[in-house]
Parts: sequence; C-alpha cells; structure tokens
Amino acid sequence: MKFIPSGLRGRLLAANLVVAAAALGTVLVGVSLVGPGYFEEAMGHPAGSSAGSMMDALTLTAFQNAIRTSLLAATLTALGAAAVVSLALSARIAGPLRRVVMAARRIAQGHYAERVPVDDPGEVGELATAFNQMTGSLESTERRRLQLVGDVAHELRTPLTTLDGYLEGLQDGVVAAGPETWSLLRLETGRLTRLVNDLQDLWRAEARELPLVIGPIKVAELLDEVAIRFASEAQRRGITVRVASEATGLRVLADRHRLDQILGNYLANALRYTDAGSTVTLSATGGGGEVVSSVADQGAGLTIEQRQLVFERFYRVDPSRSRVLGGSGIGLAISRALASAMGGRVWAESDGPGRGATFFVALPTAQ
Repeated sequence: MKFIPSGLRGRLLAANLVVAAAALGTVLVGVSLVGPGYFEEAMGHPAGSSAGSMMDALTLTAFQNAIRTSLLAATLTALGAAAVVSLALSARIAGPLRRVVMAARRIAQGHYAERVPVDDPGEVGELATAFNQMTGSLESTERRRLQLVGDVAHELRTPLTTLDGYLEGLQDGVVAAGPETWSLLRLETGRLTRLVNDLQDLWRAEARELPLVIGPIKVAELLDEVAIRFASEAQRRGITVRVASEATGLRVLADRHRLDQILGNYLANALRYTDAGSTVTLSATGGGGEVVSSVADQGAGLTIEQRQLVFERFYRVDPSRSRVLGGSGIGLAISRALASAMGGRVWAESDGPGRGATFFVALPTAQ
C-alpha cells in the first residue's frame, strides 16, 4: 500500500501516531458523550430538570471550550511524545540493522572478514551475533576453498611435470621407450587418477550426494576384512596388524562400503607412519547408543595442534614422507565427510610425538 512508509523509522512513527490518535479519539468520544451530563450534576442541575434546562449557556459553553482546549493540548502532547519515542526507538533499532545491511553488502563484494558490533542484549544483539557467526563460517569456507585450489594445483603439478618431462624425452629420443619408462608413466597417471577420484569422493560426501546403503553391519567381520586386505602391505613393511576380540557381537548401523573405506584410510595411514617391527591394532567398543571403531598405531604420534588439523584437506603430518609413500592428503577428510553423512563422527587421540596415535569413528548402534 502506497500510504505505508517504506522505511523502518517511518513505519514505527506511523504506528505510534496511529496508536496515539486512536487513544485520543476514544477519549474524545467518551468525554463528548459523558462530560456534559457529569458537568450538570456537578453544578447541581441534573440533566432533564427545570433547573438544568435553565443553566447558563455561557457556563456550558465555557466548559465545552475548556474540554476542547484540554483535548487539543493532550493530542499535541501525545503526538509529540509518540514522535520522539518512535524516532528514538527506531534509531536504536535501525542503527544496528543498517550496520548489518552495510556489512552484508561488503561481504557480497568479497570482504569476508567483515563483522558487526554486538552492543544490544536483545533480539538485535542476537541478530548481530548470528550474522557474525555466518560471516565467520563464510570466511572459513572461502579460506578453505582458496587453500583447496592451491593444494590441488600443487598436487597435480608434480605428476604432470614428470609426465611432461618423460613425454618430451620420448619425443626427442633422449628417453628410451622401455618397460621401465612405461611403468613410471603408468605410476604417475595412477597418482593423478587416485587424486581425481579422492577429490570426487570428498566433494560428493561433503555435498551429501553419495548414495548410501545403511544397514546393520557386524563390526568384527568388517575389521577382519580390512586387516586381510592390507595384510600383504603390512607384511612388506614388517608391521603386524592385529584385530582385538572386543568387537565380537557388535553391530553398527552404517553403509558397509563407506565404513570399510574409513577404516581402510585409517589403516593405510597407520602403515604409512609406523616403523617396521611395530603393531597396528583394529578394535571396536560399544556403549551409549553408538559403536566406536578405532585403528591404533605405534608410529610418530600427534601434537595437540596436529590432532585438530589432521582431518583437514591436504593436511600432512610429514609432507615429504607422505608424498614419497603416495599419500594424497585427503583420505582423512573423506573419512570425516563419510562419517558425517552416516550420522557419525571422527576424531584422533595421541599421547604426543613418538607415542603413536589412535583414530576413531563413532556410528549409531544397530538395534
């Protein structure tokens, strides 16, 4: 409607003026209808009496004029007070809202570090707090996006550079086209394929677009399968893989393939960072409506900071060692996304550097 002000201040002012006018109108009607009768009674001339009918017209007129003057003064005072109160109230509300609007516009231009002051304990303050939390999340997401782009470019550069160098050597006749060369080229293309597949799994898991087949799973059987799958790799590295007996009888509600992928990522990392002669233990415990599966190693261990960052994309505890051993740096990030998609959680524990680490995944118990 065109007569309704568009701004917050105008709307508050109009609302207060309407309320004040309605109240004064009610008073005016009441006084106009009841006032003369009460005045006649107060003067000793009840309405309808011969004395009342002979009341001095000047006195009644003076009374009515006084009523009108009083009502007019009250009207002006009420409207003035309503205007002052509405302007003060609108300034207190519109000011923080205007700051939020201006900050939102700057964020839309890419300034994700923008924040608004929280100086009101009420709903406006809650709005400012929620806005700051949203901008913090946006800033963190943008920072991770930029880091992801840089990390992907870095990870792709090494195999692509190797491939380009060997292909150029083959073209110039500097490198012989023998089995060793073809094997190395296949190794580098394999690294690229694994990286692309891992990135696709990570994106689909975080976007909740992975098809999941949720059902009851016998945890002990799954732990045995994972241990058997990595047995040859563990033997080659001189590491013992053991499955604890506590998992017997536990059933978890999850996607079997995806839980297998999480535990496989854990075990692959354990073998990568554990020295020969050590033992890696797979186990599971139940309680509190969830089953917690874990992979414990006797490797390099983690600091407090590393425990907080180890599930981030492309984070490596030992970058040089991870690249030599073929790690892409996103296996644990995929594990976290998969667990979240299945209604679970992941975390890592360690007593410190050189004292090993344990990686956990908790999922709902199958009733």
